[in-house]
Amino acid sequence: MNLIVFDIDDTLTRSEYQHQLAYVHSMKAIGIEKIDQNWKRYTHHTDSYILKENYEDNFEHPFDLGLVADFESNMTQIIEGLDRVREIPGAGVMIDYLRKEKQYAIAFATGSFLKPAYLKLEQANLWFDTRLVAASNQFYSREEIVGDAIERAKEYYKCDHFDHIISVGDGIWDLKTAQNLGLQFIGVGLKNLKDFEDAGIQVHTEDWTDFDVGTAERVLGIKR
Repeated sequence: MNLIVFDIDDTLTRSEYQHQLAYVHSMKAIGIEKIDQNWKRYTHHTDSYILKENYEDNFEHPFDLGLVADFESNMTQIIEGLDRVREIPGAGVMIDYLRKEKQYAIAFATGSFLKPAYLKLEQANLWFDTRLVAASNQFYSREEIVGDAIERAKEYYKCDHFDHIISVGDGIWDLKTAQNLGLQFIGVGLKNLKDFEDAGIQVHTEDWTDFDVGTAERVLGIKR
C-alpha cells in the first residue's frame, strides 16, 4: 500500500487569507503586539513555533503549549465569521479518486493548529477522518508533524509499512521536510513555483483539475 500525506492550506484549501487573519488577530488577543509577519524567515513554518517565537519576543517568560487550546479556539471562531473556505479546484475529486480507485492510504499533515484545520476541511467539503490529521498542537517542526501523520496512517490502515510515501505541499518548507524525511514530493500552486523549480522537483501541479496520477507515479517511480 502507498501513502500520500497532504498539507492542507493552499494545497487542498484556499485558506491562506482566513488563516493568517485569524492567526494574527488571535496573537493580538493574548497581548502580542510586536509580530514578525515575514513567515518565511522562521526556522519552522508551523503555528506553534511561530506563536512561540512571537510570544517570547513580547513577554519575559517562556511559551507554554498549554496556551494552544484557547488560542486555536479563538482562531476557529474568527475563521467561522469570514468568507467560507473553498477547495483548491479538483481537490475533493482527487482525494476520492486516490482513496477509492487507486487504493491509496491518505493522511493530512498541517502546520496549522488542529481545530482550524478541521474547520477548513469541513468548509471545503473535503473527505477526512480526524484520526488521520496531524497538526502543530504538540509539535514545533514539520518533520515531527509529518512523522505523526505517517504513524496515524499506519494505525488507521493497519499497515506496518508503506511501499511509497508521497508528501504533497505548496511551500518550499514542505519540500524541505519531505527531503529531510526521505519522502517523495509533489508541489502544488504557483506561489512558490520558482523555489520549486530551483530545487528541481519532479512533479508539480497548479491545482488538481488536470492532475494525472498515473503520470506522477511514472515520474516518481511508483509501482502499483
